[in-house]
Amino acid sequence: MRITINGSYDDARIQRSVPLNLWNAAKGCSKGRDRASIALNTYIAELHARALEKHKELVLEQALITPKLILKRVFGKDTEMRTLLGTMQDGIKEMETLAGIDYSPVTINRYKNVVKKLQRLIPSYYGKEDITFHELTPEFIRAFDIYLKTEGGLCRNTIVRYMKCFKKFTNMALAKEWMRKNPFYGYKMEQDETDPVFLTNDELQAVMKKKFTIPRLELVRDIFVFACFTGLAFSDVATLSGENLVQDNLGDWWIRKGRVKLEHRRKASSISNIPLLPVPLAILEKYREHPICVKKGCCLPVMCNQKMNSYLKEIADFCGIKKNLTTHVARHTFGTTVTLANNVPLQDVSVMLGHASTRMTQHYARVMNSSLKEAMNNVKERLEW
Repeated sequence: MRITINGSYDDARIQRSVPLNLWNAAKGCSKGRDRASIALNTYIAELHARALEKHKELVLEQALITPKLILKRVFGKDTEMRTLLGTMQDGIKEMETLAGIDYSPVTINRYKNVVKKLQRLIPSYYGKEDITFHELTPEFIRAFDIYLKTEGGLCRNTIVRYMKCFKKFTNMALAKEWMRKNPFYGYKMEQDETDPVFLTNDELQAVMKKKFTIPRLELVRDIFVFACFTGLAFSDVATLSGENLVQDNLGDWWIRKGRVKLEHRRKASSISNIPLLPVPLAILEKYREHPICVKKGCCLPVMCNQKMNSYLKEIADFCGIKKNLTTHVARHTFGTTVTLANNVPLQDVSVMLGHASTRMTQHYARVMNSSLKEAMNNVKERLEW
């Protein structure tokens, strides 16, 4: 059976046969008068009628009509109704089977949050619990954007990340011909530029020199300072082991470690190469015999990120720092105060941070404005009289 639409065609076997001398190629039927020929012609007529019926269904669905899709519907290979939330939930289940391999738990949780937001908006917008892909429109995409901003209280950059998760499924639906038009057409995913929070040299010194009588605060401070002088993210500090410490021919110690965040992508560019300064070396030596380090084979006794951030708030209060201190502020501090402010080239900072390109490191340089300071110092010297 062959179906042609606008010069494009596809065909499928109907699993029937007829002697060649009985076949009428012009009319597409058997010329015979026997029972087998009559049954074959009846079956062909039924297929023709079913093809017309399925074509009408696709027109009503506003789907992208192709010969291949009509043939699937005619022979019952694509009878399942594809709904938005149902498809997204099935996709998330598949992601969960690949958790820690192709998808991180944080990524999977983001997709789940998108589904939860859609489950709240779709009933009020469409008046039903779920919708088919062909019902998605650019107007709904804009309504979802506004909903995330107003009802969800999300910032622009988080909205863009949510929309990218949403768009992944609409792109899949377009590729599988479950819908005709791209609902994201004309929608711009532009993120706002943000300034990274980091400690100045004075603030970093205040944290380092502060004497703590509470052991847990001293531990958290040491791990935070270690991250400030290595640029490692929290997950990388927590998984740092002796295998990641290497010594070069001159006897200097380095950290060579793949970023946990990018391990599932298996990219060589995600490897961080960091020369160890005296401060982090002293911290490693301080906790080398710590019971947790000995038991787990790690370099530092790192507690969970939630507790770390909670205790860092206390440390900030003790040190008179008004900034929102978190574990990731340490990585920002390394990229700005420790390196770029001391004239370390941007390319070298990018390698130490494990960035895939210097574009990811650019916003640190934008914050520092060191070149502007040097230029204005030159102006100051020339204008002195």
